Amino acid sequence: MSGPQPMRMRRLGRQVHRAPFSVAVAGLLLITAVVTGPLTGPSSGTRLLFGTGYHSAIGLGHWWSPLTSVFLVDNAAELVLAVLGALVLLGAAERLLGTGRTVLAFGVTAVIGTGLGLVLQDLGVAGGELWSRGVRELWALDPFTPILGAIMAASGFAGPLWRRRIRVLTLAATFVFLLYSGQPTDLYRLLAVLAGLVLGVALRPRRREAAWRRSSDHETRTLIGAIVAVLAVGPVVTVVSGGRFGILAPLGLLLTQEVPSANDVVDRCLLRNITRQCVHELTLERVGGVGPILVSLLPLIALLVAAYGLSRGRRFAAWLAIVVNTGMACLGAWYYGLLPVSGQPYSFQWRSGQYWEVAVVLVVSVLVPAGTAIAIALTLRHFPVRTRPGCLRRFALITGGGLLGLSVLYLGLGWLLRDHFRPAVTLLDLVTDLPERFIPVGFLRLERLSFLPGDPPTVALYQWVGPAFWLLVIGGAILALRTGAVGARPEDQARVRRLLLAGGGGSLAHMATWEGTSLWFTDPGSPARSAAVAYRVVNGVAITVAEPIGVDPAAEHARASAIVAAFARMCDDHGWVPVFYSLHDPWRPVFERMGWQTMAVGEETVLRPHDWATTGRKWQDIRSSVNRAHKLGIRAVWTSHRALPLWQSAQIAEISEQWVQEKGLPELGFTLGGLDELRDPEVRLMLAIDAHERILAVTSWLPSYRDGAVIGWTLDFMRRRSGTMNGVMEFLISETAALLKADPTVEFLSLSAAPLARAETLPATREGGSVAERMLDFIGRSLEPVYGFRSLFVFKRKFQPEFHALFLAYPDPVALPAIGVALARAYLPTLTMRQAAAFVRSLT
Repeated sequence: MSGPQPMRMRRLGRQVHRAPFSVAVAGLLLITAVVTGPLTGPSSGTRLLFGTGYHSAIGLGHWWSPLTSVFLVDNAAELVLAVLGALVLLGAAERLLGTGRTVLAFGVTAVIGTGLGLVLQDLGVAGGELWSRGVRELWALDPFTPILGAIMAASGFAGPLWRRRIRVLTLAATFVFLLYSGQPTDLYRLLAVLAGLVLGVALRPRRREAAWRRSSDHETRTLIGAIVAVLAVGPVVTVVSGGRFGILAPLGLLLTQEVPSANDVVDRCLLRNITRQCVHELTLERVGGVGPILVSLLPLIALLVAAYGLSRGRRFAAWLAIVVNTGMACLGAWYYGLLPVSGQPYSFQWRSGQYWEVAVVLVVSVLVPAGTAIAIALTLRHFPVRTRPGCLRRFALITGGGLLGLSVLYLGLGWLLRDHFRPAVTLLDLVTDLPERFIPVGFLRLERLSFLPGDPPTVALYQWVGPAFWLLVIGGAILALRTGAVGARPEDQARVRRLLLAGGGGSLAHMATWEGTSLWFTDPGSPARSAAVAYRVVNGVAITVAEPIGVDPAAEHARASAIVAAFARMCDDHGWVPVFYSLHDPWRPVFERMGWQTMAVGEETVLRPHDWATTGRKWQDIRSSVNRAHKLGIRAVWTSHRALPLWQSAQIAEISEQWVQEKGLPELGFTLGGLDELRDPEVRLMLAIDAHERILAVTSWLPSYRDGAVIGWTLDFMRRRSGTMNGVMEFLISETAALLKADPTVEFLSLSAAPLARAETLPATREGGSVAERMLDFIGRSLEPVYGFRSLFVFKRKFQPEFHALFLAYPDPVALPAIGVALARAYLPTLTMRQAAAFVRSLT
């Protein structure tokens, strides 16, 4: 019996077999939740008996609570998250550690994390520490303490990339909850994570790492980006977690607001009920509504945008984070009375020896964003990617012009609607109030209130000037971060052409000279030993156009590996994923030794002109095409675009335009040239011209050199006029091979490779492969009705070529989806929504 249900059962059975302990923990969580209350959690008595905490474990002596508390949850939402955490995180840990070590890590981190946290609480209570006394009555029910401890222990058994990701993300998550929520559970989790880190190092077998490692600059950027992200997300954690005990909770509390009814407040205050509560509620009424909430949240989103840019090595993102964090620190210092500013709304009473913990919390709340800004400023060298000056000017124009325009709008409309405010305002009132429109509302709670909007127009003006400005800041920042260096400088173009003349880079190396291709060089101080890598950056993925130029991987193993590693480090410094594309087999050992993943992406078809002959049954189609062309008076002309008269170059443009219109989609780019690439003086054209001097078809050929001499040509551009005889392309390729047969220096004639088409993916020979290869096979079959990759491959097989496998190499399997998207965008960079819809229709 077969069907969806048995398949699901088999998958479930495999999951249970691979991670039995994780499935058992998830099942136990479900059972205890059903027994104790799946929606609202256990009763108070059950929590006190089985939950852990200072009062339960130390006060009442419930020594078992560190273990029993990890199998209970507070509510239904936590139950869902805990079951997912057990199946996903604990399951991943079990697959890395094995069942026995996972059970050990689960139990040890639960006991050590909670036990050590309880000891620290006991010491704090005995010493009169404010936080310990404030949370001693709280109990903890938390399955995530041992789950996170186990996955941290398992990180020691993961590969270098996953080990780093597990540790950075887990530590960042636990720190953000401890700093901004600050409940005992958050302390237990952090201690369990640290215990798991030590346990993983102790259990991990000693082994030599051969895989490629990222540079230390990447680690610095990752850490700083994580800190900035913590500062951005942390205040939200304070609001939603319900815990207000974290050392950075004041920053989060500045976002909370409990706004009373506007009419009630205004009526009472207008009736001269001027009390402290009235003034407070008037202030909160000022910050009510969607607009003030956005003014508080949008700066945090700006920090998230900066954090993303920091992880990509962007200098602009570093300065954005510095400015926003400095602003938060200054506003916090002013609000808490730490800055002696005239007219400040609040001043903390610094009573010697009394509630020193509160003073520490307030100071830390200011020092953390200030320290973050200083840390970023001191590490600017780790963010080498500079934004183009034009983009910086655009950002300054957007933000500065937006601030000026919105200020003028607020003052101008406010003056026109001055009688619509309560009470009526003067121009001086509006000018004094203007800065507050752009400041997060938490910093204005104790600021004196002068007036309120009285009708919808003034409410819109009052509340939405600030959000509009911050939206401009975020939008401008995103635009600035999306920009990068495109193309190569003229001197780099000349340099790479000299390398190409010397040889190396494979049959596709001439694509390094194309417009829009960036160039990276090694050994800049020694031109004789220099090598180059041509690449394009698409969606954060640096895809090489061809093999590294100027190095022979078969004869220079160590140098080839060093060049790959250096290019990868450069990509890492810029926040890009390095991908080497269209490589030949001599490069495969280089990447295998470095621990990179490889995947076949096509097969190059190669002819040997010296052996060219069209005799025999297999060549019947080729001979027929040549004979038919000769009978119709069609001749083949070997030339260059520069040598063509204007009317013939116009015909080639006409043929190309006709082909594009028939497709309804843009020309493919990246490794497939277009009209611009034909104009290179080193590129040769083979034209099919009839008796009326009309061009019927055109092919272009890219040169490959060794010691300054051309040793091969690679087919690139292929177009034919509609209505031309069948077989005209066979005729052109055959005539090209026959022409080059007489040239003793030409060693090969490459028909290039059809993207996403290989011999083993053709219907007659397709076999099983990896998930990635099957995905590419599916994409190739899907694109076949539109671009005919498979048909092109079958066409090239007519020439009885040699098949040379092409593969791509990438360091991180997790990046494969991003690589696939980047390759699609590289080949179709100008695809519009309308063309995409046409593409979908063509598939059906």
